[in-house]
Amino acid sequence: MKKFINTLKNIWKIEDLRQRLLITLLFVAIYRFGSKIVLPGIAFNKLGALHAQTENGLMSLLDMFSGGAFSNASIFALGIMPYISASIVMQLLAVAVPYFQKMQREGESGRKKISQYTRWLTVAILIFQAPSYLINLRMQVGQAFTPSIGWTWFMIVSTIILAAGSMFILWLGERITDKGIGNGVSLIIMIGIIARLPEAFAQEVGSRFAAATGGGLVMFLIEIIILYAVVCAAIVLVQGVRKIPVQYAKRVVGNKQYGGARQYIPLKLFAANVMPIIFAQALMFIPLAFIRYSDPSNASWFVRSLTDHHSWLYNVIFAILIIAFTYFYTAITLNPTQMAEDMKRNNGFIPGVKPGKPTAEYIDTVMSRITLPGSLFIAFIAVMPAFASLLDVQDAFSQFFGGTSLLILIGVVLDTLQQIESHLLMRHYDGLLSSGRIHGRGGVTAY
Repeated sequence: MKKFINTLKNIWKIEDLRQRLLITLLFVAIYRFGSKIVLPGIAFNKLGALHAQTENGLMSLLDMFSGGAFSNASIFALGIMPYISASIVMQLLAVAVPYFQKMQREGESGRKKISQYTRWLTVAILIFQAPSYLINLRMQVGQAFTPSIGWTWFMIVSTIILAAGSMFILWLGERITDKGIGNGVSLIIMIGIIARLPEAFAQEVGSRFAAATGGGLVMFLIEIIILYAVVCAAIVLVQGVRKIPVQYAKRVVGNKQYGGARQYIPLKLFAANVMPIIFAQALMFIPLAFIRYSDPSNASWFVRSLTDHHSWLYNVIFAILIIAFTYFYTAITLNPTQMAEDMKRNNGFIPGVKPGKPTAEYIDTVMSRITLPGSLFIAFIAVMPAFASLLDVQDAFSQFFGGTSLLILIGVVLDTLQQIESHLLMRHYDGLLSSGRIHGRGGVTAY
């Protein structure tokens, strides 16, 4: 406890770090405040049907990602997920379409163009999703509309407000990334998820102690033990690193000798971080966008299964998407050919492997070997809520029992802690952990 208090004092002493933390807290507070502001023309006390709709099933996940704004008919109801969907499309285009491939190779200017296209695509998605949300809202809480506002004008005005709200959330995320601590978009998703944790925990405790049998406390303790084991396993996976040794040849320039040292290329077991989970979850929300304002009883078994996150079909497809996106995201973020070329340019080589193409093939082989078990295990953790339901865990709490929520929380928390740790170490202060050691998201270990 003393070390933790001293660390907090050290954080407060560093002016830049203090300002970044305060800015992050300010933007997070603005986001949480906005999630409580109801759309104009909606009576907040008549949203009971919408709250009931988002208590279970895939709707509860959608509400969780928005931090409860979805069920509150808030101006932030659509959250950040439309931007995530647009990012998926743009990254796929960057792989499949030559025009975007060329743009991606243009460096900073190309990234700015892709970022601008992503924003425009986000607006296009919002223009489609906002009316869908409003139609569902009208079906669920038809009596909640203020009579003085006509439906047509309400649809137009609310679509603009919802689109502006999501774009404002994106702006907040970018400002957090630039001026705060951590990745802004991921942090906003995490805040939306963790906002539901206290209520979900209280519901689970209440349901266990209200059980007719006397084993409620025992089952709750078993849940906590299993949850602790899953968290520890996920942390080990996220921080796991496979190091490839690189030997640099000696060079003599004048009277000075360069090179000759051995370094390591750190390849993470889960180099794609939480992005495959977020991408896969965004795609699984697509069927819900088409049927949430229709009668579910008229939908086919296949469609109903895709909207039930406890069904075996949903979880199988979800796991396959996570594995596929893990390979895809790893391939576009880590380029073995470029790594081999950079190594050769700096007179470096992997012992026992020829420079050039053989080095690129070796790195690609190692990446494939560590990505497969990592993606399989992360997919297993992602579908843990379905197994938790077999133990009669409450639906809201089961989302923290594994699944997307847990992985995002762990990934974002570790990323944020690593950035704070870096600021402390650069100014020769002790780190956050008692061991003085924390793995960075990029695979670098800070001491």
